[in-house]
Parts: sequence; structure tokens; C-alpha cells
Amino acid sequence: MQVLSYDPELCVGCYICEEVCSETWFKVADAEKSSIRIHDDGAGPLSAVFCNQCGECIEVCPTEALYQDKKGIVRLRKKLCVGCLSCVGFCPHGAMFYHADRTEPFKCIVCGKCVEECPADALTINEQ
Repeated sequence: MQVLSYDPELCVGCYICEEVCSETWFKVADAEKSSIRIHDDGAGPLSAVFCNQCGECIEVCPTEALYQDKKGIVRLRKKLCVGCLSCVGFCPHGAMFYHADRTEPFKCIVCGKCVEECPADALTINEQ
């Protein structure tokens, strides 16, 4: 299974990953519409939040809109999603996101766009 990996020692805090993600999937540069979130708490290295494809959200979906594909990526069937946001509240990593512009939540599907654009090579895709 492919997963996104983040090295906080390499991250320079440019937030290009957030920008490219939101532009790829929402056609707008908006960190709130990104499936990767870079956080700076001011107390140390930057941290990143994104889906690790654990699949724990699948269990709480009342309509079975969430599933794990044959590559192990957790996906959302938009037609089945009722927008209850149970998955957003349940995600143990805080990596299922919601924006008021959309009915359904969204998450990282390991598309690799952020990896391609990261100038510091802080993001990689690895097999798990």
C-alpha cells in the first residue's frame, strides 16, 4: 500500500503542498481545501496532517460511502455520502476534512501532486 510520508526536518514551511493540493482538486489556492495541512505551533519543527490510509473511518460511515480500494487507498463514493461528517469527527488523526463549499468530506488519496511540487523533498510516497 502506498502512503504519504513527511520529514519535518526537511520542511521549509513554504506551504506549496497545501496550495497544489487545493488547486488540483478544487481549482483554487485555499489551505482550507487542502488534504494536507502543515502546522506551526512555534515550539519546534512543523508538523503535517494527512490521511495515512488506516481505514478506521470506514467503520463509522452509515452509508458505506467509504471503502479501501485494491491499492489500500481509502476512497469516498460521493453518490453514497450523505454529508453526516461522522468520518471527520471520528478520524483518529484529524485527517478527514470538511469545507462548507462541499457536501461531502475529503482526504488525501496519495495522488502525489504535493510530492512532485515540494521544493525541499520533505514529502515522499512510500510502500507500507
